[in-house]
Amino acid sequence: MTWFTTFGRLEVQEQLLRLGRRGPELRPFCESAGVRHRGYSQRLQRAMVDFGAEHSFGKAAQRVQEHYGIQVPVEALRQYTLRHGRSINPLAVAALASAKTLVVQMDGSMIPVVQRGSAADGRKGKQLLWREARLCLARASDKAQALYGASLGSAQSAGWLWREVALKAGLVNRTHVHGLGDGAPWIVDQFRENFGGQGSYLLDFYHVSEYLAQAASRIARTFKQREWTRRQQGRLLNNQPRKVLRSLEPHLEPSEAEEAPVSAAHRYLSERHDCLDYRSARAANLPIGSGEIESGHRHVIQKRLKLAGAWWKQTNAQAMLNLRTARANNQWSEHWIAQN
Repeated sequence: MTWFTTFGRLEVQEQLLRLGRRGPELRPFCESAGVRHRGYSQRLQRAMVDFGAEHSFGKAAQRVQEHYGIQVPVEALRQYTLRHGRSINPLAVAALASAKTLVVQMDGSMIPVVQRGSAADGRKGKQLLWREARLCLARASDKAQALYGASLGSAQSAGWLWREVALKAGLVNRTHVHGLGDGAPWIVDQFRENFGGQGSYLLDFYHVSEYLAQAASRIARTFKQREWTRRQQGRLLNNQPRKVLRSLEPHLEPSEAEEAPVSAAHRYLSERHDCLDYRSARAANLPIGSGEIESGHRHVIQKRLKLAGAWWKQTNAQAMLNLRTARANNQWSEHWIAQN
């Protein structure tokens, strides 16, 4: 007999055979195409998830129809994208060769999440809030490609993930670890807890420069602000933070001042005086700026999870983070090979 098989909204006329009057069904087309009635082949799933990982689910469904001529329901595309996001392993890579020096970075980025209400109808009383997604990376100092990890968990769990990423990137007992980032206490604490015995943490030079530039607006005349800032930057690059602090001290604002950029710069440097060894980093040809992790926020996290009007359940956000991180780690093809 003739049967119509539907996958997506594409109907295909196929032959349905039976072995005997009430015997098992044979569907040659479905078996050869690797699909089932109202199902999705592995190749179609890959296309759906490929677009769903890059665009809103509605736009992704439009892309599937545009490129493959198959009209896929938006909800089906969403479900398959998140399903593969939950099953994919972003760090399913063999550990790279041991590294002499490893560059590691960590930073946080806020993404919009939604929490269900306590009522039976979860749509009532739901809360919209922002949650910090923590992104980390590690790479050998002589490599350009970094490995990434992303988590919505606690600072401690992000620290464990950070070390796991570093191990995959070539961390061994004799590796020197060059940590880099802003002065957020949780990042510095996690570095010291996971790598402290093997290296040192350096404050992002450009974050420090922003503090100095803001202080300059109170210390120097307008036409000399840039000159003053550059002088302090030069002192920092030559490992002379005490001279910078002495330059700030005569201009500290009163404690009751509403705006105190000089005091803020002084506090930022004095509380992190052991993270200012720029001279050693430059001598070893190591980075002094954390632009790599900040760029990672844009292309790994924000490009998909901060689309206008998008709010995420936490479990779904983590699934999407898994997909995005796996793509950044070149684990995309390996995941689909494992599905066959």
